[in-house]
Amino acid sequence: MHTQIDTLADLLTKSVASFPDNPLFGQRGTGGEWHWMTYSAWGAAVDKARGGLASLGVTKGDRVAIISDNRVEWAVGAYAAYSLGATWVPMYEAQTQKDWSYILQDCGAKVLFAATDGIRAQIEEIGDELPDLSMVIVIDDPAGGSAIDYTELLARGAETPEPFATILPEDLAGLIYTSGTTGEPKGVMLSHANFASNINAMAEIFPLDEDDRSASFLPWAHSFGQTVELHALTFFGASIGITNAKNLTRDMPEIKPTILVAVPTIFNRVYDGLKKRMEAESGLKRFLFNTAIANGRERIQLEKRGKRSRWIDFQNDLFDKIIFSKVRDAFGGRLKYAFSGGAAISTEVAEFISAVGITVYEGYGLTETSPIVTCNIKDGRRIGSVGRVIPGVTVSIDTDITGDREIGEIIVHGPNVMMGYYNLPEANEEVFTSDRGFRTGDLGHVDGDGYLFIRGRIKEQYKLENGKYVVPSPLEEQLQLSGFISQIMVYGEQRPHNVAVVIPDFAYLEKWAGENGLDDVDPDALLDDERVRELFKTEIDRAQSSIKRYERVQGFILEAEEFSPENGMLTPSLKVRRRAVMSKYGEQIDALYSGADPLIGRDE
Repeated sequence: MHTQIDTLADLLTKSVASFPDNPLFGQRGTGGEWHWMTYSAWGAAVDKARGGLASLGVTKGDRVAIISDNRVEWAVGAYAAYSLGATWVPMYEAQTQKDWSYILQDCGAKVLFAATDGIRAQIEEIGDELPDLSMVIVIDDPAGGSAIDYTELLARGAETPEPFATILPEDLAGLIYTSGTTGEPKGVMLSHANFASNINAMAEIFPLDEDDRSASFLPWAHSFGQTVELHALTFFGASIGITNAKNLTRDMPEIKPTILVAVPTIFNRVYDGLKKRMEAESGLKRFLFNTAIANGRERIQLEKRGKRSRWIDFQNDLFDKIIFSKVRDAFGGRLKYAFSGGAAISTEVAEFISAVGITVYEGYGLTETSPIVTCNIKDGRRIGSVGRVIPGVTVSIDTDITGDREIGEIIVHGPNVMMGYYNLPEANEEVFTSDRGFRTGDLGHVDGDGYLFIRGRIKEQYKLENGKYVVPSPLEEQLQLSGFISQIMVYGEQRPHNVAVVIPDFAYLEKWAGENGLDDVDPDALLDDERVRELFKTEIDRAQSSIKRYERVQGFILEAEEFSPENGMLTPSLKVRRRAVMSKYGEQIDALYSGADPLIGRDE
């Protein structure tokens, strides 16, 4: 039984004392080798960083910010700030200078960690806008300007150690700024008690152990990666191999994770990749794999009804040895389960991944709820749902907002609910009920057994011309199951039907093109080819066969440029910025409805 914590400072003290020699963080070195830091070494680095921050004048209540991807120094800085009673304010390297300026101004950060000196230089350019910022600490490079190096910070701390401040559960631990798909980001105030409530609940319903390890690529600047991975795995004495989405496939065999904390997009890629790999195999291998998957799905269906079959279990064990174990070897050979959050995962994908022997546990939450609200667990799992509420949390459904008897807005009560939005009293009034319930803005319903099902975001919901409501994100997840579609955005507000912006999977499309006599065609010209357009029409129709008829996509444009944080069409947490996509492709989308040539707005 794990001892409960009241603050993140408690977590630091408990874990360093309990697991001193366990590996905690692993990173690939410049020579390609992996280096692992123990809990005791991490604790010593946090002690030095705490002293270093104190030497810069950081005290309880101050804001310490960081612009960096996941790395050891991120965790060191965070826990140094927590143990000083300061508030940790994370930002993404992929954000713009304008975003950084807004957040640093809004929170009044006193000290900033910058991953590179290039980031430091960008911050220096806007120094006049940041009167509260007194020091920048550069992690990777020798510091320019008036900044100091991370190594100097630790050296200062070694010379002038600083004890833990008195930290109370209700103290503000983190300001996590929402991605802002519309408007400016909002600073979500999360207390030590907010974080602790989620971690303690995990310990009660889904305890991990010291042998568990994750391949960490979800940003800790987002509450899902931060709580479920950084804080929770540290609490359990487990380890974290730090990678990124680009290198995840390369690094997993060396990290050898038992856990993957991910969003549906990643599971869609795994599903898509395995299907494509099998299509390239011989007929016998493909037959065996498909038979094994079908057997695995049948086993899952029996489990849903509380039944077992010795024959199906026997076949599953056999297929696991000869097929699925080899698939898992590509993930390091130890991967047992995956936690999915951030959006609803397709039932088809969840069943497929689970059939391979990697059990997917889907959950639900928001930054404002620290983040976990509900989750599936080992003894209570229903594929298609996001599970039942975690201990201490309750969910109610406000059907008045929809007029539907079953589906309504999800309202959350519990110790995980944020303190509020920073400096935004009007926004707080909008989201809090009179009894401090949090209005999530998500649509859902709860079944008779207490499992929550998500139906999409209220703000994403729109009406077609015929008055029918559409929530696009579940449609997009379904359409992305086509191997030819890498990304997609569905649109149809006040229009006669839905259309879509489609970004093809070019590796797969070019393979098809070569097999169909189009191998010498320029990629841009390929998208204009009538045979390619007919291919995508067929693929979209096939992928949406289970979608309600009025929701189906009846027109589309094909584009080459991927949605990304860098071009502004994805948030740093990988959500589509619908307004940005509409701004870029609006003219072509209008052409789909008018009957004009949809290529008129394409960039030259």
